[in-house]
Amino acid sequence: MFAHIRAEDASAWRRANTPRRRLAGVAASPDAAPRGCTFASLPRLAGADRSGRSAREQSSTRRLLVRSPAILACALVAACQTFSPDAGMDVVAGVAGAAMNKDVIAIRSEADAQAARAVVGKLLGRALTADAAVQVALLNNRGLQASYNQLAFAEAEMVGETRLPNPSISLRRISGSAEIEIERRIVADVLALATLPARSEIALLRFRQAQLAAALATLRVAADARRAYYRTVAAREVAGVLAQAHSSAQTASELARRLGETGAMNKLDQAREQVFAAEIAGQLAAVRQRADNEREALIRILGLSGDDLAFKLPDALPALPRRVRTRTVIETDAVHRRVDLQIARLGLDALAKSFGLTQATRFINVLDAGYADKIIQDKQTGERIHDRGFEVELQVPLFDFGEVRVREAEAQYMRAVNRLAELAVNVRSQARQAYKVYRSSYDIASHYERRVMPLRKTISDETQLRYGAMQIDEFALLAEARQRIASTITAVDARRDFWLATTDLMAAVVGGGAADSTAQGSRSAPVEAVAAGH
Repeated sequence: MFAHIRAEDASAWRRANTPRRRLAGVAASPDAAPRGCTFASLPRLAGADRSGRSAREQSSTRRLLVRSPAILACALVAACQTFSPDAGMDVVAGVAGAAMNKDVIAIRSEADAQAARAVVGKLLGRALTADAAVQVALLNNRGLQASYNQLAFAEAEMVGETRLPNPSISLRRISGSAEIEIERRIVADVLALATLPARSEIALLRFRQAQLAAALATLRVAADARRAYYRTVAAREVAGVLAQAHSSAQTASELARRLGETGAMNKLDQAREQVFAAEIAGQLAAVRQRADNEREALIRILGLSGDDLAFKLPDALPALPRRVRTRTVIETDAVHRRVDLQIARLGLDALAKSFGLTQATRFINVLDAGYADKIIQDKQTGERIHDRGFEVELQVPLFDFGEVRVREAEAQYMRAVNRLAELAVNVRSQARQAYKVYRSSYDIASHYERRVMPLRKTISDETQLRYGAMQIDEFALLAEARQRIASTITAVDARRDFWLATTDLMAAVVGGGAADSTAQGSRSAPVEAVAAGH
């Protein structure tokens, strides 16, 4: 009952100290008597005011007292938790299915490993898509499997916290010249038994936090895999554009050389054609190196090695969607669905219950009780003396009345309150920012696709016609080629940034970590060099 009253105190204290209310209650003296914990409020047991009680009431009280140990035993047994069949993976699977429509598995047997390997092999057998890359990462990333192992460890801790404490047994035998003395004791931690329901609730909240932490790690791996995929495919597409330009430039350079040998082209025009081809060759080598680096980053997040490294990727990014998401529900979805915000809420609830438990045990935090007996046997007469009794051990609060522990618990709780309030503000801001980047990235990519590139094609066609009619020289043709290549690469980067922004928007709504600001939204290195020319 004492722990139950204290739990009510913690609940009332928590309601009085929410972020939307004044925190004046924190300054109250911790030595003040908690509400509902006076002697007058405790129920009266047998022997108190029997004159005004009927025989039926006295009989009911006796039955309650007789049944109280059984009721207490049932409550303690109910507080004990058992291991789940999937070690808490149901929450992780639910989050992955609702947010990404993907499957997750904690590999804990050879059958699990073979099942995951079969799915991964099937996905790698064809050209990899973004969704397929995410699924491969969720099944094959060893760091994510380590997070699932941590979840199993957290479940073991939770079950251990909810189990009944083991009693301690001691046996002492002293043999003298006249007699033999045998002393036996069995002692149990009474305070641990009394606080077991409250500690079980706290342990269960901590385990739920661990489940959501594993789900957050799953979302983070999925987001990282999607980002790495889009960057790799974008680098491949840019390399393809430059490879095509390099092939055309090499052909034009060879033609210029032959014309120069016949005297039909002067050295200046020959040099322009040749330097253009050399510039494209250098930029192509740089882009291919970047594409290899991006591919290796994708390989690491997918957890691939050996023969799996020969997987295929498409040559171009996916096309832009026809519609974009609206902003009306972005912030609301983020507040309700962000996994890290849910973890913070559970942590606050656990601290509130822990604070109530600390208050309940502030004066007595060590209480052991048990049965003891002592047997003394006289060696000469064989007479035996058997004494029985009990033993109680408690810590006397002479110098520390629990104020330190209460103050520490109070400070930890208020720190969690403020951090939760800060996180709620940040979640809303991150959702707004991610949506703005998402929408602007879509507008930019759509602008290049629908306006810039059609106009650039018209300019290219007209330039070729005028060059064929000998109305412009090679310099104008090369300048147009440089501008066309730069616009094409910029359009590819714009589509890449849109798909990265889409991934970041999903991470801002459900969780999964922010993208690297240095890698997102940056133009490809060859663009400036191609556009500059000579």
